[in-house]
Amino acid sequence: MSSELAARFHDAIENQEPRLRTLAAQGRRILGYFCTYTPVELIHASGFVPVRVMGGVRTLTKADTLAPSFLCPYMRAALDKALSGEYGFLSGIVQGYTCDAACGAVRIWERNIPGEIYHTIALPYCDSPSSRRFLLSEIDALTVKLRAIGGTFSEQSLADAIELYGKIRRLILKLYQIRYDERLSIQASDFLAIIQAGFMTPPEDYLRMLEDSAPITGPSVASERGGTRVLVSGSLVEDPKILDLIEESGGLIVADDLCTGIRNFEPVSGFGLDPIQRLIDRYMNRAPCPCRSRVSDRAPFIEHLLERSGAQGVIFLFQKYCTPHLADHPSLVEHFKAKEIPSIAVEMEETGVNEGQLRTRLEAFFEMLR
Repeated sequence: MSSELAARFHDAIENQEPRLRTLAAQGRRILGYFCTYTPVELIHASGFVPVRVMGGVRTLTKADTLAPSFLCPYMRAALDKALSGEYGFLSGIVQGYTCDAACGAVRIWERNIPGEIYHTIALPYCDSPSSRRFLLSEIDALTVKLRAIGGTFSEQSLADAIELYGKIRRLILKLYQIRYDERLSIQASDFLAIIQAGFMTPPEDYLRMLEDSAPITGPSVASERGGTRVLVSGSLVEDPKILDLIEESGGLIVADDLCTGIRNFEPVSGFGLDPIQRLIDRYMNRAPCPCRSRVSDRAPFIEHLLERSGAQGVIFLFQKYCTPHLADHPSLVEHFKAKEIPSIAVEMEETGVNEGQLRTRLEAFFEMLR
């Protein structure tokens, strides 16, 4: 993929608000979500457009009046955007219960941002027959609420949505494989744009964008970039500048363990006798996230990504005050230290990072790896 083709995905991000406002004015109902554990297939199958709420890098002007300072930058920035009217096209929020910060933020939105639905779907932590029955009851409850505001759910529409999102995930995972093979001719910030564009574009439109992208469906150009191969791990990365800074400082990002990355795409789909069972199976077997999984599950998953990509080290990118990721970090560091895999941690705030200081730290880290 050339940088020119990647520009289409950057444009989808930069112009999301006017585009989605136009879509809403045309009668499309748009529902927001915070976490990729939210069953977007169910939302789409009910006739709504699922859009991931993002915060971006910004100076807060309104969120401090409602949100405590120890709430993560992502939640605070997203709330600030909503209070400033930038999410006026949303009909509400449907959120999969993951971290406490996101679930608390939903309540703040509900009390301060007009919407037809604010709903949190509880998710089991462990996979068992009783857990799956519980998740089925949660899906039924959400379906009832969506129907109450005009949703048109059916098993056939869910089957169609599962197939649609499955096609998207397969194409993205092909792109990941090209990246592992170091045959990707775009930088990491462009790769992030390709992923993020899917959060704010109707899935049928996003699928067409991916199908028109050369490296997914045809030969790719061999990468000529040098640098030390690294994996980035964390929750959300919204600011592409931090990825550019990593590569400008001597790194080559060849893999990620991010919820704005591969954790959103594995597995592609689930197994079962009917669409609902397939939906449940996928979300019970999602790639491990600190909000839903133990370190004992997370470490082997990241190690597998390191092996697939040939990455020589890990850069942890943390949202400030992100308790689930910060709680995992010491154990992960010890795990990789025992295997002689170096790592470094970077903390992100609403206004970004100190570029000069971070560049110095990254250059020293890559020098150590070399």
